[in-house]
Amino acid sequence: MSAADAEEMVHVLSAETLYTFTGGTPPTLDELRARYIRQAAGRSPDGTQEWRNWILRRKPAAKAIGYVQATIMDEGRRAEVAWVIGTPWQGQGYASEAAKALLIWLRATGVTTVQAHIHPAHTASATVARNAGLLPTAQFNDGEQLWQRSFTQPPERSPH
Repeated sequence: MSAADAEEMVHVLSAETLYTFTGGTPPTLDELRARYIRQAAGRSPDGTQEWRNWILRRKPAAKAIGYVQATIMDEGRRAEVAWVIGTPWQGQGYASEAAKALLIWLRATGVTTVQAHIHPAHTASATVARNAGLLPTAQFNDGEQLWQRSFTQPPERSPH
């Protein structure tokens, strides 16, 4: 993700309904560009968090449809993940596909615990989390339920 993606993504993120469970409002182009510049640094100012953000693009036209992100912390052992798909592309499996790929990548980098915070009424996001292997916990924070997946074994290695 880079500042150059903001112009295309401002349209993807423009539907008010995207913010029903997370709060906030659609970003302006300037707000989104500033956010992407901060995120492109790849690390929090204090260096305790690594930021990974990817624009999701639909083939064959490579048109942006959403994003996934991971905040990696605890010396690379834990990641908080999130996904957003623009309303025209929801319900087609894009978020589940992206979340699964993200977890595979995180596991390969050494992350052992993956977490997501999901509003209890956001059934679509809960479905994505479940499809990626995350399970709901009894823990809530600011009205959102913690979903989690732990990897107890190292990732499988290719024999090549």
